[in-house]
Amino acid sequence: MGIVARRVASWLGLAGHLGTLVPFYSSSGLMAPAWAVVALFAVWLVLLAAAIQAVCKRSPWGLLTPVVSLGLWWAAMSAGEAFLGWTG
Repeated sequence: MGIVARRVASWLGLAGHLGTLVPFYSSSGLMAPAWAVVALFAVWLVLLAAAIQAVCKRSPWGLLTPVVSLGLWWAAMSAGEAFLGWTG
């Protein structure tokens, strides 16, 4: 993979990760308790750091950041609903 493709991939990953904040993580408070929302935001910030690091290193692995972000959010919300009784 060329340097331009790696740079574009890393920036797309960062943009995709930033795009998960508003529709998913910010709306988590409608279903999840405050402690869970804080934990989810902490996870989001860790993934943001990983996405920024991918941009700095021009790593195409940054494309996985939004995928992991959405997967962890979905798993947390689904588990909260199934096992902890979170409802919307």
